[in-house]
Amino acid sequence: MKKTINLLLLMMAFGLINAEGVKNDTVTTKTGLRYVITKKNPKGIVPAAGDQIEAHYTGTLTNGKKFDSSKDRNQTFSFTLGAQQVIPGWDEGFSYLKTGETATLIIPSGLGYGSQDLGDIPPNSTLIFEVELVNVKKPVAYTAYSGKGKDTVKLKSGLKYIVISPGDKNNKAKEGQTAMIYYAGYLENGVKFDGNFGTFEPFKLPVVGAGVIGGWIEILPLMNKGMKVRVIIPAYLAYGEKGYPGVIPPNATLIFDMYLEDLL
Repeated sequence: MKKTINLLLLMMAFGLINAEGVKNDTVTTKTGLRYVITKKNPKGIVPAAGDQIEAHYTGTLTNGKKFDSSKDRNQTFSFTLGAQQVIPGWDEGFSYLKTGETATLIIPSGLGYGSQDLGDIPPNSTLIFEVELVNVKKPVAYTAYSGKGKDTVKLKSGLKYIVISPGDKNNKAKEGQTAMIYYAGYLENGVKFDGNFGTFEPFKLPVVGAGVIGGWIEILPLMNKGMKVRVIIPAYLAYGEKGYPGVIPPNATLIFDMYLEDLL
C-alpha cells in the first residue's frame, strides 16, 4: 500500500496525474523534457527565438523541496529565448507556451544543471518548474532606411533629414520628456559603427538637454512618437576634426537611422 501511495505522489509531482488521479495532458519531447499546460490561452502570443520572455516561476525538486521562486520576490524574470541565457529545459519549455499560459515543466538533469552541485540543487537533479509566460517582447524589426523618392529637409545648421515614417503627428516630442530611441549609425561609405536595433533596450535620453552630438540635439525636438527618420549630420554637428578614435574618422559626415519608439 505504501509503495502505491508513493507512486501516486511521484506521478502527481511529475504532472502525470492530478490530485483526483486523472491523467493530465503531459507531453514528452524528443529531448526528454516533459510538460503539461495547466492554463491555456489560445489568443496568446507565441514566442520565437530571439524574443524577450517575461515569466514567473517556482522551482522544486522531485521531493517537493522549493529552491527558488520569482513569486516569492514578487518580481518577474526576463531572458532572451534561445540565447542560452537559461537552462536548456527553459529555452525549450517556454517555446511551447503562449502569453497568459501556465505550465509544469519536468526537466531532466541533462536539460538542467547536470552534474553540478549548486547546494540547493544536488547533482543530477530532475527539476520541476511551475511557470507562467507573462509577456513576450519582440525585437524592433529593422532594415536600413531608404530615402528613395522622399524629400530631404535641410535646416539652416546644415543638418539634413528624410522622414521615412511620420509617426503620430499629434504626439510631438517636447521639452521635459524622455525619448526612447532605437538607432543605427553609419559612415558615408556604409560602414555601421553603432546601434541598438535588435535589442530590447531603447536609448533613453531627454528630448532637450541631452549630452549628445549637436545633430541629435537638433533632431530630437522635431520628432513624433513612432517616427522613423534618416538624419545626415555634418562633421561640425558630430565629432568634428577629431572624430572618435578607432570608430569615426576626422571630419566625418554621419548618417543615423532613428526610430522614436515612445515618449515618457
